[in-house]
Amino acid sequence: MFELKVTSHFAAAHNLREFYGKCEDLHGHNWFVEIKVRAKEVDNIGLVMDFGVIKRHLKNVLELIDHKYLNELPEFKETAPTRESNPTSENIARFIFDRLAPYIHEDSNGRAWLHSVSAWESENASATYRAEPGPHV
Repeated sequence: MFELKVTSHFAAAHNLREFYGKCEDLHGHNWFVEIKVRAKEVDNIGLVMDFGVIKRHLKNVLELIDHKYLNELPEFKETAPTRESNPTSENIARFIFDRLAPYIHEDSNGRAWLHSVSAWESENASATYRAEPGPHV
């Protein structure tokens, strides 16, 4: 099994609804994102995928949320939040995962899959969304 890791970052503001603590107030983070791509085999030149291709796709997904107030995005806008619509670190990781996974699968000709996305809201706190088990698109 091969695993590639790519990191990036974005800045965004949010507030957690029905949290009843400091994070219920509007605040921002400089998020750090770590993704892992897995494959059982490499291609005919020894690559799982070109890192540049992965980075480009990740950048395009992060542009959807970079320098945004996350609560105003359609996916997080509900005033009475569901488990999926509150802009928590967990849901942000899933948001990135759901948008990035199809690109990884397609650009690797189905050989690789997005295994996990970790969204770090600080240097010591992150949430990870992971595909279990094996390839998913």
